[in-house]
Amino acid sequence: MASRRPELTGPPELFYDAKEARKYTSSSRMINVQAEIAERCIELLNIPPGQRRLVLDIGCGSGLSGAALEAAGHAWIGCDVSRDMLRIASERVTDAGKQEQPGEEERSDDGEEEDDGSSEEEDDSSSSEPASKRRRKTCRTAELVEHDMGLGLPFRNGTFDAAVSVSALQWLCYDNSSEQSAPRRLARFFGSLYRCLKRSSRAALQFYPQDEAQAALVATAAAKAGFAGGVVVDFPNSARAKKHYLCLSMDRSYRKPTGATEDRRAGNTVDAVRGEDRGGGRKKKTKASSSKKKDRDWLLAKKEFQRRQGRDVRPDTKFSGRKRKDASEVPLSSLGGAKKKARAKKKKARAKKKARAKKKKAR
Repeated sequence: MASRRPELTGPPELFYDAKEARKYTSSSRMINVQAEIAERCIELLNIPPGQRRLVLDIGCGSGLSGAALEAAGHAWIGCDVSRDMLRIASERVTDAGKQEQPGEEERSDDGEEEDDGSSEEEDDSSSSEPASKRRRKTCRTAELVEHDMGLGLPFRNGTFDAAVSVSALQWLCYDNSSEQSAPRRLARFFGSLYRCLKRSSRAALQFYPQDEAQAALVATAAAKAGFAGGVVVDFPNSARAKKHYLCLSMDRSYRKPTGATEDRRAGNTVDAVRGEDRGGGRKKKTKASSSKKKDRDWLLAKKEFQRRQGRDVRPDTKFSGRKRKDASEVPLSSLGGAKKKARAKKKKARAKKKARAKKKKAR
């Protein structure tokens, strides 16, 4: 039985209380899944390498996606409606600041090592760590704002270079009250997002729609606000790995990227995090392999192979492997001859019946 969607239980600020926030952040599986989705959002933004941007993290929660933004070299500002989730994000930022203070003092004591580029060597060594360890690192710097995105984003016009969101946008698709309907909340959100982004900016918003109609509702609201783009679906044939990303741009000539397919799932994927192995098993037959020509030689070779296995096989005849004619392949002339034979047979039967009746009358 499928688990109930948390969006149906009530507003997010009530669902993500202190207990749920701690459970959400202490799960190693959830940390890896959120980090992987955030990395995919950053990839969909298509920011040129080496450029540092100011990114808005919508529904930042405990800062898991913000850590991925910092790992990519970007500054970010987080916005979330849950105070308990923001409290954990603030603790992560504070703990990271305390851990960095001793290192800063050592670098200040040895000024020559700063010029030698020792910090770059440290960054290279940290990048060689496993992905699971890098994802557990806390955020170093962040600005956190407690606000309901359904009321509109509280930022100045043209503030951000990009925007990301992980598992938050679907909360806007449910009516919490008669005054807070889903279409109104979506319109306010996308309208404010369009204003606070700079020209030529992009946004990658991952969400979990309940059905295709809900995904279309979200995409329509974004288009009405002035955005170009659409919904990109990764792994559409997988029940677990399937992910929806709303890719938007201020540029009207923007075309949404293509979704990821099964060929991409070679390394550390969401399914691998969830303990699901889809790489093995029987290989699915392709159309090319199943369309092999099965002629007389193929049939004789198959029968010979079965005889070597000791199985009972019918003997070979001149009819072995002969192609049977379909009704569509029978010529019309032969069909006409069959009808003539049937009519002649009926005529002969009527003549015999008439002769017997005449002989009986003569008696």
